[in-house]
Amino acid sequence: MNVTPVLEINGLHTYYGNIHALKGLSLTVNQGEIVTLIGANGAGKSTTLRSISGMVRPRQGTINLRTESIIGLKSHEVAARGVGHVPEGRRIFPLLSVKENLEVGSWNVNDKALMAERMEQMFVMFPRLRERTTQKGGTLSGGEQQMLAIARALMSDPDVLLLDEPSMGLAPVLVEVIFDIIQRVNKEAGKTILLVEQNALMALEIADRGYVLQTGEVVLSDDAKTLMGNDMVRKVYLGET
Repeated sequence: MNVTPVLEINGLHTYYGNIHALKGLSLTVNQGEIVTLIGANGAGKSTTLRSISGMVRPRQGTINLRTESIIGLKSHEVAARGVGHVPEGRRIFPLLSVKENLEVGSWNVNDKALMAERMEQMFVMFPRLRERTTQKGGTLSGGEQQMLAIARALMSDPDVLLLDEPSMGLAPVLVEVIFDIIQRVNKEAGKTILLVEQNALMALEIADRGYVLQTGEVVLSDDAKTLMGNDMVRKVYLGET
């Protein structure tokens, strides 16, 4: 595997008011990898993604996309540099159609032919969205909305895709569909992915490497298979006794 770093974070400190959410967090995501962050609620997983995408501004540390610093940039500037963010809760535009949501995702594309080409790529990857092109986003099922949120983020052709709790609120059968899509986005579309997911077992099954976060700090990192065999991970996050 190519070990060219796409995303490098070093010594990140992020606060919400006086709450110290990230405490010197460091991690690396290499080209073509799926890297997962696992941890309990409040561990700092979503805050890490928000810090990368400019939704919150860290007080200390560095965030480099390839070799270029993106720390302190506004969200639209970070997106323009090549970071796609699928936030927790999907946050599609409920009153816009599927097609219009995808057009919003291609905000950085001025070439209509290129936009149409990318939209066709999304319909090939997500055939259910093709069937619902004119349907309003808010009337889609939870699984379809998650597909739309991922497709919308991919319309800008990002270098790295941040996925925040993609399986949240979905029935088990749909969780499997979404994880299959994540793998296809990684393998077929060649996207580097940083995945935050409460379902630690499924996340580790598809990831190359993982980081375990506790109260804003990385307490363990390794390749995914090794983490799945770690006693602490098995007991705390995989529900084994």
